[in-house]
Amino acid sequence: MPWDEIAGLVLLGVAVGAVGTLVGAGGGFLLTPILLIVYPHDSPKTLTAISLFAVWANSTSGSIAYSRQRRIDYRSGLMFGAATLPGAVGGAIVVGFVPRRAFDALMAVALAAVAVWIALHHDGRKPKQGTLRRIVDASGAEWQYRVPLLRGVLISVFVGFASSFLGIGGGVFHVPILVAGLGFPTHIATATSHFVLAQMSAAGVLTHLVQGSYGTGSGLRRSLALGVGVAVGAQLGARVSTRVSAVLIERLLAVGLVLVALRLALSV
Repeated sequence: MPWDEIAGLVLLGVAVGAVGTLVGAGGGFLLTPILLIVYPHDSPKTLTAISLFAVWANSTSGSIAYSRQRRIDYRSGLMFGAATLPGAVGGAIVVGFVPRRAFDALMAVALAAVAVWIALHHDGRKPKQGTLRRIVDASGAEWQYRVPLLRGVLISVFVGFASSFLGIGGGVFHVPILVAGLGFPTHIATATSHFVLAQMSAAGVLTHLVQGSYGTGSGLRRSLALGVGVAVGAQLGARVSTRVSAVLIERLLAVGLVLVALRLALSV
């Protein structure tokens, strides 16, 4: 693989990692569609494997940054993360049986659907019942909310499969669900989503490694180049998140989803 391609992938990783960490989605919702466009002849299985590796590097780096800010709901994150694991393994296996053209169409529909969900459920409904959480971050800001844990666990099973199948890590689904469906404050949702993503994407990456999806050639080198970039970008995104409002974070997420969905739909 030429050095200019490696440098381009590292820079792409930095940009995707920064945006992905800022909105809590891990960057896979941007990276997989971009890879589909840049490498039109590669199989969905190979591209989702590469994207999941980058999501793992991004979410792990972002989780470290968010842990320093003390914004992760660890108790909820561990439960939701465990619930995603069976689906994450299943999605990584099933994607190998889906034709490329059908995969592009499914990706476009999924991204557009999540964008609509965010637009219609921007404020969310704060659950009146559930486990009480109280988090005080490193800056002294305090959040208090209730988490319907059983609902979150059931939803996470589906998120694990869909995210691994599409290679987008799941944060693009999990953040709006945490905010609109489970009542999480947006900044806690983005941080906790990254913590869940680190667990979920690790399961998908290991499954792809066992299946030989990366190979020993360009697939692995592309993964490593993107991984370096997104790890750096994640630290930048986490820093910026402390200065950005919750409303802006959600709007950026919705706009990004619509743009990539449209581009993919045009290529089908």
